[in-house]
Amino acid sequence: MSVLLQSISQPQLPEETPVAHLSLDSTLDELKLHQCNVSISCRGEDVMELFNQNPLLPGVILTQNQEFVGVLSRRRLLEHMSQIYSIELFSRRPIASLYHFAGQEVFCYPSHTLIVMAARRSLQRPPDLLYEPILVEVESGEYHLLDVHQLLVAQSHIHQLTTQLLHEQTRQQMMQTEKMSSLGRMVAGVAHEFRNPVNCINGNMSFLQNYFQDLLELVEAYEAEDSVTEEVQELKENLEFEFLKDDLPKILQTVRESAERLTKIVGSLHGFSHMGEDRYENTNLETHLDNTLLILNNRLKTGITVQKNYHSIPDIYCASGQLNQVFMNLLSNAIDAVDEVKQLGKEPIITLTTQQIDEKWVSIIIEDNGPGIPEKIQNRIFENFFTTKPAGKGTGLGLAISHQIVVDNHHGQLSFSSTPGEGTAFEMRLPIKPVQA
Repeated sequence: MSVLLQSISQPQLPEETPVAHLSLDSTLDELKLHQCNVSISCRGEDVMELFNQNPLLPGVILTQNQEFVGVLSRRRLLEHMSQIYSIELFSRRPIASLYHFAGQEVFCYPSHTLIVMAARRSLQRPPDLLYEPILVEVESGEYHLLDVHQLLVAQSHIHQLTTQLLHEQTRQQMMQTEKMSSLGRMVAGVAHEFRNPVNCINGNMSFLQNYFQDLLELVEAYEAEDSVTEEVQELKENLEFEFLKDDLPKILQTVRESAERLTKIVGSLHGFSHMGEDRYENTNLETHLDNTLLILNNRLKTGITVQKNYHSIPDIYCASGQLNQVFMNLLSNAIDAVDEVKQLGKEPIITLTTQQIDEKWVSIIIEDNGPGIPEKIQNRIFENFFTTKPAGKGTGLGLAISHQIVVDNHHGQLSFSSTPGEGTAFEMRLPIKPVQA
């Protein structure tokens, strides 16, 4: 008898946790694989003895002249050998005679196949083949066998990991939502406290300018009389009245412009305080983009150029609070990206483009000339908890939540294109009118 028997596996973990080392993207080569090559000229009783000596062996790989012929499982062999007269017929004959009589379809997967994928395909087999071992082709080109029971145990463990991850993602998203809600309430309070004094300044600026003009007219009327005393003339010179008359209107105008800017900031804070809310209404997205830029103005002051290519897109029906959160995430990422190239002496530029694609869709593109996204991680950009930022500077939820808001909540599209060394562009496509789910 020519028999080669060996077991190939990773270093064994404690018996009670044989799959504890597996992860969501584990492959078949991380499981315990059996290699047992048997020549088809071996007698049936010798193969039966082989199974008796190795109770965990799921089957044997049949070869002829060291070439693969097929697979004979323990279950098939015992099933046929237990039938009447089978032992007399097959025990002393080459195993080839039993194999040709009880041959079975072989399911073969490369060793780099994901465990999840292999388990799903395995369960899709016909009922009579459901518990047959799986043939696995390793990198060397050899064939090994995998016990279906072990595959399903591994799949169960990965399913448990998936459930735990989903629970963690849900918890983190709830925490993030609560943080944004708390921040929104705080910002709403700040905006309210600002609004009253700002409104007071705005409301009184016109009166102040008018009163000043009246006073000037009064002074000019006195000057028109011949009764202006030397003391009054000296006082005017000491007060530099001519300079004051020219400069004070400029000061009042500067105060007015500053008050108007404060009004805009308060309006932006008010919009920011509703970030994440589900209230749908007709909204001008260009206004909300500008409000977000105003909130981020402190970061943009560091030499970053913002180019706007607005094309007067129509108002769309959306949850503006949620889209404000998307704008905040995408613009913050763009600022982080151009900050990197600024340190290399390159002019940091962020370009905002809005346009109406057709009668149904509008497009918003936020583009930066940063370092770009490495190709090897581009397919993971929208994954929960995936981030390239240092610990403490990124949660890995920003783009995932943005994708959910645009795609799931608004039935739109969120995509990106990136060239390493040149920059990245994120495009949001949103329907103008409500889309029926």
